[in-house]
Amino acid sequence: MTATAPSLARTTAAAFLPRLVLVLAALLAAMFTAATPATAHAALTASDPKDGAVVATAPAQVTLSFSEKVAMGDNSIRVMDPRGKRVDTGELRDLCSGSVIRYGTALHTGLPNGTYTVAWQAVSGDSHPISGAFTFSIGAPSATSVTLPTRQAGDGPVGIAYDIARYAAYAGFAVLVGSAAFILLCWRRGAAERPLQKLVLRAWVTLTAATLAMLVLRHPYTGSGQFADAFDLAGLKAVLETKTGASLVSRLLLLGAAALFIAVLFGSYARRSPDGDASEDTAKDAAEDTAEDAKDLSDLTFGLGVGGTVVAGGIAATWALSEHASTGIQTGIAMPVDILHLLAVATWLGGLTALLVALHTSPALPREAVQRFSRIAFTSVLVLAATGLYQAWRQVGSWSALTGTGYGQLLLIKIGLVAVLVGVAWLSRRWTARLATRSDVSRETATAQGAEPEPGPEPEPEPVSVPADPVPANPQRAAQLARQQAARTKARKQQIRDADPDRAGLRRSVLTEAAVAAVLLAVTTLLTSTEPGRAAELEVGRNTATDTAVPNRPIKISLPFDTGGQNGKGTARLELDPGRTGANTLHLWVDGADGQPLDAPEVKVSFTLPAQDIGPLPLVPDRAAAGHWSANGVQLPLAGEWRIDVTVRTSDIDQVTVNKNVKIG
Repeated sequence: MTATAPSLARTTAAAFLPRLVLVLAALLAAMFTAATPATAHAALTASDPKDGAVVATAPAQVTLSFSEKVAMGDNSIRVMDPRGKRVDTGELRDLCSGSVIRYGTALHTGLPNGTYTVAWQAVSGDSHPISGAFTFSIGAPSATSVTLPTRQAGDGPVGIAYDIARYAAYAGFAVLVGSAAFILLCWRRGAAERPLQKLVLRAWVTLTAATLAMLVLRHPYTGSGQFADAFDLAGLKAVLETKTGASLVSRLLLLGAAALFIAVLFGSYARRSPDGDASEDTAKDAAEDTAEDAKDLSDLTFGLGVGGTVVAGGIAATWALSEHASTGIQTGIAMPVDILHLLAVATWLGGLTALLVALHTSPALPREAVQRFSRIAFTSVLVLAATGLYQAWRQVGSWSALTGTGYGQLLLIKIGLVAVLVGVAWLSRRWTARLATRSDVSRETATAQGAEPEPGPEPEPEPVSVPADPVPANPQRAAQLARQQAARTKARKQQIRDADPDRAGLRRSVLTEAAVAAVLLAVTTLLTSTEPGRAAELEVGRNTATDTAVPNRPIKISLPFDTGGQNGKGTARLELDPGRTGANTLHLWVDGADGQPLDAPEVKVSFTLPAQDIGPLPLVPDRAAAGHWSANGVQLPLAGEWRIDVTVRTSDIDQVTVNKNVKIG
């Protein structure tokens, strides 16, 4: 009876892989916790009434406009009076027309004066939940018992759990696809290596578990934010009817096909590969291989390559069809480009992970495998750069969005990380070249001296066996001797592995690549849940000095003023209906610093179109009530950017003129 020491692959993998997983998890967690709450693709670009507006009469409905398509239900827009009672009908109105994305809900008639609260929630076209709230007042502002919600859709513990699953899904996909590609394209013998088998299997389990978690958490993530709703079957059924639900189910089905691929790769392929497992039976099979067997193996390799590419592309498509690429401009081009981008990232970063594991656990890793991966990684970088450039243009759209939005700033960080990663990869290529050059020189020298050429990798030493006594007198002593012998064997293997300084240098550079790649993958994942620059600029644009008029919607502006005299501070609120060329109706309200109507002695309004040298066109509105003036038939002859000047006089000597630009037509 003999006690066999653990093999190098199992011993080293057991020690190294958990550390690698912990390092990657720590880097991802650091990026996750440091990131600000991500906003989604669609942005609220306008509302009627506007946030903080004071209207003279109760509106018939409340409408919201968005930058991209959204999914809304009957209770997605809720309007509450000052006491917290709902005053909307609960029926969603689809007011979309062409490129204008607008939804609304009707209000009950006879609403009293006061401050009303609008709370809304929707799901963006790229699968991310969005929500918000604002207030408007009828007649004059009042106290309200309604508290604006502080929790945004997708926040809270459910949001954190969902985002962790999202990060894990991307990481699992990258390692699964990249490791399988590394085995098929670079090192076929790796199909029989236990550490690589575990790496691929764990990546598949991670991606499958993350996808299931996202499917179960999808309903509470886009709704209440409560974990208990994950068990709501009606909510799960509703999720399955959405684009995101269909994508997650499709991913699970494709992962079933991926499981079959893994079984063939590590089953019949590993056994039939001519340079497969170095066991006695496999060596005999390899020696007895016929030309027909070689052809069958070639066909199997081709089939695995084609099948694996189709499955990997299908899994990547589940992201492209449900997230940023599926909304916005040029979706027909963006989705295939996104699939290529994801496959390039996975081939590079996942293959890098597999190479790192192989370098640390398999001294028999041939130099040719490293060289082949170097060429594949270079091609992946080229594809990554080309597709990333297009995605950056599509999602950012302008230089100001590149530097002035969160998405653009994350994109700059990603570009910097890619540059660092390419630099480290260049160092790895130099180490790879040194390995190849030294190997060639050794063979030439050996041939010139008439000796046998130097073999490539150092063969893995056989497991060291410790003879055991037929009847062990002291089992504890026998176990101690076995542990000591295993330690000596491990040290000897470590010495053999570290005897090649070029290989050690390559391991260090690849480890650095893996660390940078982990951060890069985290930033890439964060970008998928961040509002793109184009949408962010549209949302920010609501607060600029120029309000964009939309046909058939009144223009409402607020102009703070200070005449300099006593009680001279206040706000002038102007409404121009319908806000287009031709005849319009004007309403002007003047409020004091206390928010109460200010019955100013005189107010005047004028309109100027500087681009056409028209104006100023003076207007003296009629007093309708205390602090309220109006005028009918206000003519604006041409479309363009008009300057509206409002003059307010609060005493015989105190007056001021304030203005704002609006686009008409």
